[in-house]
Amino acid sequence: MAIKTFYVIGGEYADTTFKTIAEGKAEERYGPFPEKEAHDLWRSLTGKTVDNALIRYRVKPEAVGSEDCWYVVGGEYASTEFSTIATGHKLESYGPYPRPEALAVWRAITSKSVDNAMARYDIVTVEELTSLKASS
Repeated sequence: MAIKTFYVIGGEYADTTFKTIAEGKAEERYGPFPEKEAHDLWRSLTGKTVDNALIRYRVKPEAVGSEDCWYVVGGEYASTEFSTIATGHKLESYGPYPRPEALAVWRAITSKSVDNAMARYDIVTVEELTSLKASS
């Protein structure tokens, strides 16, 4: 039997629905860890941020197999060729998620950036994400 690994994911959100990361913030992701260590880190992070109702962390098991491991990536680009991230910005990545959840996160992010012609986000596999990070 394979040892299951876990991630602690979260950060500061735009509101208490905890679906959209606050503007100017990035989703935090820690791991992978064995389950107990992930819960210990979660407890430590939530204890430090208990006074901020907009900060939330959760423990998620690692997605098994790349067919159920999707990421939302993108950000503000230097041109409409969407090949180089704009100066002063970084490639944003959110996940991993099962495909339906990745689609929901993508919709939330793109709806907030609809007025910015230089912003673009995509849903990618872990292999694509690795390639994008290497080229940025």
